[in-house]
Amino acid sequence: MNNSEIKEMVKQKYSEIALQDKETNASSCCGAGGCSTEVYNIMSEEYDELNGYNPDADLGLGCGLPTNFAKIKKGDTVVDLGSGAGNDCFVARAETGETGKVIGIDFTEAMIEKARTNAEKLGFNNVEFRQGDIEKIPMTANVADVVVSNCVMNLVPDKPKAFSEVYRILKPSGHFSISDIVLVGELPEKIKSAAEMYAGCVASAIQKEDYLKIIENSGFKNISLQKEKAIIVPDDILKNYLNEQEIDEYKNSNSKIFSITVYAEKGENCCDPNSGCC
Repeated sequence: MNNSEIKEMVKQKYSEIALQDKETNASSCCGAGGCSTEVYNIMSEEYDELNGYNPDADLGLGCGLPTNFAKIKKGDTVVDLGSGAGNDCFVARAETGETGKVIGIDFTEAMIEKARTNAEKLGFNNVEFRQGDIEKIPMTANVADVVVSNCVMNLVPDKPKAFSEVYRILKPSGHFSISDIVLVGELPEKIKSAAEMYAGCVASAIQKEDYLKIIENSGFKNISLQKEKAIIVPDDILKNYLNEQEIDEYKNSNSKIFSITVYAEKGENCCDPNSGCC
């Protein structure tokens, strides 16, 4: 698939998830349920102990708790990339308070509508949701104190462009905390070519070393891993793409899938990292 086809596939899949009602999503393998015949729900972590958590906004699509690590302060402007139904935005709002501002950006119109409905129910007037492409974020430069994102950046075809956009919207001395899926070693070709595994954030993942290099090349400083955990894809998912021998070969290889939460800072008085002024 080319980049346009990838984006359309991702938009269609996440529109389907957004349009499910709460009861359907809770029992769905594409949502927050417990079955594992889809890859979407095997990586999510529990949010229910975090301040600001709203179950209606939790579709079980993340792979970490970036907002929990994001060092958000009262009054901060926080931007959540790939905001879905608003889960991380509402947790961020509990941290930044009434004097701060939270902006969710999502590619999928159905997700934006779901998030806006959730925000209206909660009566939040300092949380807003904008439809937009992470490769061209609909915001001016130097406005965000903190950027968060949960298992979304790997879905973007042009990852260097996406991280350059994160850099652009952050204020000087701002920072991000992003949870994502990365690889160490190679996935079987049948998994890498499966659209469902791409939308589920596995086939779209790149090498951990390359991911961190993209962040560094975007101009960020003080890059660190806040959390890292191995992701085990269950056999009942793998068998949709691999035969028994191929499953054994993959499980016995050195190839691993990891969820990582990455922190990085935009230096003070920084602008375009390619202009030499940082």
